[in-house]
Amino acid sequence: MVGLLEPRLYFLEERDEQVLSKRILSLSRSNKVRSAFDLYMSVEVSGLQASLHACNSLLSCLLRNQLLDDALRIFDMMKEKEMTSGHTYSLILKAVANTRGSDSALKMFGELEAKGVAKNCFDAIVYNTMISICAKANNWVQAERIWRNMKENHQSGTTITYNLLVSIFVRCDQNELALDAYHEMIQDGLKPSEDIMIAVIVTCTKDGKWSLALSIFQNMLESGFNPSTTACNALINSLGKAGEVELAFKVYDLVRSLGHAPDTYTWNALLGALYSGNRYGDVLRLFESIKREQNSQLNLHLYNKALMSCRRLALWDQSLQLLWQMETSGLPVPTASYNFVIGACEVARKPKVALQVYEHMVHQNCTPDIFTYLSLIRACIWGSLWAEVEEILEHVAPDVSLYNTIIQGMCLRGKTTSARKLYMKMRERGLKPDGKTRALMLQNFTKDSVRQGNRYRFRK
Repeated sequence: MVGLLEPRLYFLEERDEQVLSKRILSLSRSNKVRSAFDLYMSVEVSGLQASLHACNSLLSCLLRNQLLDDALRIFDMMKEKEMTSGHTYSLILKAVANTRGSDSALKMFGELEAKGVAKNCFDAIVYNTMISICAKANNWVQAERIWRNMKENHQSGTTITYNLLVSIFVRCDQNELALDAYHEMIQDGLKPSEDIMIAVIVTCTKDGKWSLALSIFQNMLESGFNPSTTACNALINSLGKAGEVELAFKVYDLVRSLGHAPDTYTWNALLGALYSGNRYGDVLRLFESIKREQNSQLNLHLYNKALMSCRRLALWDQSLQLLWQMETSGLPVPTASYNFVIGACEVARKPKVALQVYEHMVHQNCTPDIFTYLSLIRACIWGSLWAEVEEILEHVAPDVSLYNTIIQGMCLRGKTTSARKLYMKMRERGLKPDGKTRALMLQNFTKDSVRQGNRYRFRK
């Protein structure tokens, strides 16, 4: 029912506008759209005027029945008589957005603003409606513009206003705008909801503003809120990234005191905090504790944190055990996990074990990446496994990082002749060496020239 209704006009014996308005209101609320529409048009033709409340109720009735064109006709008649309110504009703009899209609603809103309607008729509800329309379309640019215009027209935001603004800005990664909206809300004396506080804590986590996140968390407690596990995890994660390990564990203790059971996100945040604080042994101890008491919550992220710590501590044997546990538990083991194990072998100077892990990785149909080969080659260089280095280089696509690593390793291990040959091969393939490689080659070329000169003088 998109087309315009043809009104059936009545001769009105009743001339009291208040009585007629109540009838229109009653018919509209009962969803008798045809009768309400005909009565309203009859009132208009008779030179009478229905109340604003009755008109808005009729608009709602028409829009409920998807008669947008008829609602727009009534809307235009109301504008001509200057009988509109914020509720009127909110109804129409929302209906236009739902039927014709957010761009059409924004266009209509802009036209109304240009005519000066905003200063006299727009209230917080209208602005909230438009910000909500922008939020559904993730149009944060227009949401910010409407927010600025709202303040210019001396309209104060409500809790709903800031809830919408913070949500869209956080969702669109506009963290500074989200924090601006939150601070303005506090300045206006409005109390943020728990959802807003959680969203702002998450935003602070992304920007590393752990002190602000901690302050908001404390405000939640003082306001009588029971922070959710999500909020606690976000704060622990923020504190961990900042190296505030002790504070992170204090929040963890609070999580348990609030009756929340720690989940995988909690454990990941705590392990991350310990790792950021260079407490690699504590990472492994906590991981083993989780494995004993919460084995079902172990996931790829937790295993990788433990493997990263093994690499830092050169615990190649323990990293192998963790890798075996991952494979037997049915977890899909990605390339990064194998890289951590090979890295632990590299640090521990166990090149043959690193090669075995590499072969097992390929056998498991896991594709190595450039980091795999770099770690493997470094391990082989320190073990003087030159044949294995050459074999790896032959089976891998030419990469400047690999050549730089091998040449530098050869120079440092005194294999200058092999380094020079590989350097020439590198240049022939069009690969550009880095500054360190060029400096080492130049240094060794100078030394060889001096040796040859000394030999020549000795023979003479």
